[in-house]
Amino acid sequence: MTISYNWLCDYLPVKPTPEELSVILTAIGLEVESLERFESVKGSLEGLVIGEVLSVEQHPNADKLRLTKVDIGNGEPLSIVCGAPNVTTGQKVVVAPIGATIYPSTGEPLTMKKAKIRGEESFGMICAEDEIGLGASHDGILVLDSSLKPGTTARELFQPVQDWVYEIGLTPNHMDAMSHMGVARDVCAWMNNHENTAVYQVRKPGIHAATRAAQPLNIGVEVKNNEACPRYCGQSITGVKVGPSPAWILHRLLAIGVRPINNIVDITNYVLHETGQPLHAFDADQVKGGKVVIQNLPAGTVFLSLDGKERKLDAGDLMICDGENNPMCIAGVFGGLNSGVKAETTNIFLESAYFSATGIRKTSVRHGLRTDAAVRFEKGLDIGLAPFALERAVALINELAHGAPASDIADVYPTPAVHKHIDITYAYINKLSGHTYAPEKVKNILCTLGFTVHSENDMELRVTAPLHKPDINIPADIVEEVMRIDGLDNIPIPEFVRMVPSRQAQPDKERVKEKVADYLASNGFSEIFTNSITNSQYYKHLDQDSLVTMLNSLTSDLDVMRPSMLETGLERIAYNLNRRNEDLLFFEFGKTYQKEAVGQYPETAHLSLYLTGQKLPENWMHKSQPVDFYYLKSFIGNILQQLALPAAQMTASHIHGLQPAFEIALNGKTIAVAGGVTPQKLKEFDIKQPVWFADFYWEEILQQLQTKDSFYEEIPRFPAVRRDLALVLDKAVTFAAVETAARSVKTSLLQHINLFDVFESEKLGAGKKSYAVSFTFQDKQKTLTDQDTDALMNKLVKAFESQLQAEIRK
Repeated sequence: MTISYNWLCDYLPVKPTPEELSVILTAIGLEVESLERFESVKGSLEGLVIGEVLSVEQHPNADKLRLTKVDIGNGEPLSIVCGAPNVTTGQKVVVAPIGATIYPSTGEPLTMKKAKIRGEESFGMICAEDEIGLGASHDGILVLDSSLKPGTTARELFQPVQDWVYEIGLTPNHMDAMSHMGVARDVCAWMNNHENTAVYQVRKPGIHAATRAAQPLNIGVEVKNNEACPRYCGQSITGVKVGPSPAWILHRLLAIGVRPINNIVDITNYVLHETGQPLHAFDADQVKGGKVVIQNLPAGTVFLSLDGKERKLDAGDLMICDGENNPMCIAGVFGGLNSGVKAETTNIFLESAYFSATGIRKTSVRHGLRTDAAVRFEKGLDIGLAPFALERAVALINELAHGAPASDIADVYPTPAVHKHIDITYAYINKLSGHTYAPEKVKNILCTLGFTVHSENDMELRVTAPLHKPDINIPADIVEEVMRIDGLDNIPIPEFVRMVPSRQAQPDKERVKEKVADYLASNGFSEIFTNSITNSQYYKHLDQDSLVTMLNSLTSDLDVMRPSMLETGLERIAYNLNRRNEDLLFFEFGKTYQKEAVGQYPETAHLSLYLTGQKLPENWMHKSQPVDFYYLKSFIGNILQQLALPAAQMTASHIHGLQPAFEIALNGKTIAVAGGVTPQKLKEFDIKQPVWFADFYWEEILQQLQTKDSFYEEIPRFPAVRRDLALVLDKAVTFAAVETAARSVKTSLLQHINLFDVFESEKLGAGKKSYAVSFTFQDKQKTLTDQDTDALMNKLVKAFESQLQAEIRK
């Protein structure tokens, strides 16, 4: 949210400096993210003066240049070479002397220096209006009133506006501060608390009574949906003259980034940012039937909005219609093209209403219209503010656009809002805040914020929350208000912290995730975060009833919650490949979503790996090597090893989008799937190089860790022994089968099994292959002898022969 310093100070009883105000705003929870200077004229005409042209002569070396003498009120006249065709003796002009900097309407700033132009010295510049940012004309120099005194500063004459603009990072619960008056209320509360006074109050703008129009213009109001529109105020105004706004309104709107349109629209925007109450002006002559009706229209009704687009309405969209049921405005969100104020408008109907936050939010998101009004309505407004904002706007329209009220204020408010009462004890305030507050300080802070003390005793009090704070619901909200106005910096930090050691559930989920993430990042992986909302077109192969569809999807490409991690990761890979970033190692912790029944949407946590491109960049030492399945498998194994989990069993499987595809199981439970992405799936994303994918079921990984305790062990003092064996096997036998057979030999001395060579030849026999396998043995208690090792190898050979029908190559 953007706040103007000059504007804010209109409502403050004292005027702190911009820097002091910045500190106050941050202290009360309205964090100032930036503080920038605003100038209605760039440079604010600093250094420019008014001069009188004393003489004009032809330049001896240029037909289009003149030699002038200009008095700028400081003694000897300046010699200035001027190329303007309209310069004459006696004119009062704007002069930029040596050292002054001018800021043109277009182009870069220019600092004046002594110059020699076609052989003649020039000590400054006589300025046109576009050369100093006062306009766009470059027909000649700017000629001023002849009564002006030379030496008068241009800044004094034109009085450009200077301001400071605050960008406030407003939290969602502080809708009461989404206006200059709302911010001023918090600043006054801070001043009262810190200066031990209760005299500072927001200076509300005075509202003068406008003269009534001679002819009445009564437009009725009918609210057909009081739940969506609990309060609606409106008034007719005639004799309006639509035109540009005065400079003071223009400058204030421009300072906060609002584009001026005309005086009527600018006034509604001004009051919005002043009070926080959105307003809307209708061309009264377009209100057919002499009545404004607030209602819902049938789904599919076409509405022509202010931006010229035809929008199909939803049955939940609240509309402002005329007496003939013609839609004029999407309530609280966006106006209509035909009913808005135009240059020829003379009569208007001004609306100031309170609409349901939920309804406005849904309509705003549904149509993609995030207007200033919609943002305020969806956060919740002060329902009691509507009449005041309407009167304020009517007074400004009367003053600035000559409009006169032609009716009484229509105020449809069938069920007045009930103020919330909250009971709170001083002990609770002190306990939750960690600070001891005196009862008088608590009451002073709350009262200056608009709360009312309903009843009290020495221990507790009951307060009534003001309507401008709809977020106040529970005692903790009261504590927050007290803490922020007194200052969060005043909360003491104790010298000693008393705590009871707690036993944390194992495994620590965050530490496990951090350990794996650190391992992957240190091995060249980059972590990605992809959108959980994705395109349903990726999942045509799935049962569509199992997809979690979005009720209010912003685009057709983002309409379901992802049931798989693969597709969103491929989107990121395609994005990088299109930008010539071709060697990619990605990992992501994310969730997938599934619909089992109405109201049942289980979520599944995942760790996904995506690999594509080359293992190492190509150079003179080695050829480029593309990533492959075994490269992926090595990371899978290493992740399990990092978590001290045993080696998992990998079996071929059929998985959509992967070929080859494997399931990885541990203790009989599938913990991951892995494989290469199919060409068909890659084509969907226009990816032209292989991609390898692994998907860990993260909750299953954590379950495996819960059933296993890991301990650090002393490094064995006794050496390990390696023995190699060459096995001739059928080609159908996998290395996993070899491992299984080896592990079937019951011994704790076999530490490691490694396949280091695969050999195939007709000499081995038809359908045969040879595995060269190494076995590592180690005893933690003693050094193994040859006899010990030979006995173990004999057992392994018997297992391979009996279980795999293996032949031992000599």
